[in-house]
Amino acid sequence: MTRDKPAPYRTAQPDGSNPTAGNPISPDGVPQPGQDYLIPARQGRAMRLKRGQSLTIINPQGHQVCDFFAITEDSPAEFLSMEHCRTALGRITVKTGDRLVTNRRRALIEITEDSSPGVHDILIAACDHTRYQQLGCRDYHDNCADNFRMSLAAIGVTPLHVPCPFNIWMNVPVVQGGAFDWAAPVSKPDDYVVLQALEDCIAVMSACPQDMTSVNGVGTAPAELVFRIGR
Repeated sequence: MTRDKPAPYRTAQPDGSNPTAGNPISPDGVPQPGQDYLIPARQGRAMRLKRGQSLTIINPQGHQVCDFFAITEDSPAEFLSMEHCRTALGRITVKTGDRLVTNRRRALIEITEDSSPGVHDILIAACDHTRYQQLGCRDYHDNCADNFRMSLAAIGVTPLHVPCPFNIWMNVPVVQGGAFDWAAPVSKPDDYVVLQALEDCIAVMSACPQDMTSVNGVGTAPAELVFRIGR
């Protein structure tokens, strides 16, 4: 018996679709300072950040995880890299004041404020179509990898890689023996995180659609996020 070969992997090609692709914050992804932008539940949005600008991400319901990605403006092959952040920080957790680095080990994003208890994740890959198939989905399920792809496509950018995201408010406790668990966020309604761009970059945020584990809360559904750029 011969086994069917998988289809060629195309980094920029989503496995499905949702309204993300047709709803950029602006045609070129440039935000208006001080304006609140909504990321509907299960969708993503991309925006351009200039060096020195601050991005505030708000969790209105308190239980929603934000998958945060960033690629450098001048080179899409350079991106915020959790593998390199773990090496640079010397730990698997983050805190206010940390500078998060790229796959070239350059500081790209600084965590300047955090109103939550500070429980975030830098271990887990973005959910994708294959992950939901492994969890038992037979049909297409919205996912953060596709939200990343579609958010960039909406502003005319082609990704060269789907990086592991900075999972804001995601609670993945490491237990005895090195295993980890999927736990509900400990953040509360209207908690926020402020990130400052240390270089020009494109930030992508996904309101994680995960509803088959407890990472977006127990007895809750994926919810919206809000973000704004400082004036």
